[in-house]
Parts: sequence; structure tokens; C-alpha cells
Amino acid sequence: MQDDHEEWEGKTFKSGNSVALRLPKGLGVPEGTAVRMVKEARMTFRVEPMDAPKRKIDGSKFIGKCPDLQELPRYDFEDSPRDWHLLDGDRHSA
Repeated sequence: MQDDHEEWEGKTFKSGNSVALRLPKGLGVPEGTAVRMVKEARMTFRVEPMDAPKRKIDGSKFIGKCPDLQELPRYDFEDSPRDWHLLDGDRHSA
């Protein structure tokens, strides 16, 4: 089994109200990568990439690409008048 253990030196610095650690380019972490830091013991941490957020599917992009998939029409309707005082349970004050 090959030992992939490599070492880098770094130094923490203050960044706002946080303590930051610059990651060396040699680690191969792409810029903008969202990471999770897991504390394993005192001064021992594991850094791992976070899963990308789930993307939502916009159904309008599929309309026309599948012959059986059609956008449903939106029907306007007139709202019937309501006796709102009946919702209070006061049915005798009409």
C-alpha cells in the first residue's frame, strides 16, 4: 500500500471575527469550493467537500421536447362573494 501522506506548513490569520487558514495550491482544492470542517480531536480537523446543492428542474424548458408533455392552461375564475361574518361563528348578526 502506497503512503499518500504529504505535509504542508501554514499559518493562521485573523479574517474579520474568524481565524482563517490559507490552503496551499498543492492540495488541489479548486477556488470557490464549499467545504465542511469536521473536528476530530483538539487541533485535529478533517476538511471535506460539501455536496452541491440540489438543482430544481424548470418544467418550462421541457415543453416542446417531449410530444406528450404539455403545459397545462391556467383558467381564471371569479371568486364568489362570501359572508365573512359567518366565519366568526356569529350566524345571527347578519
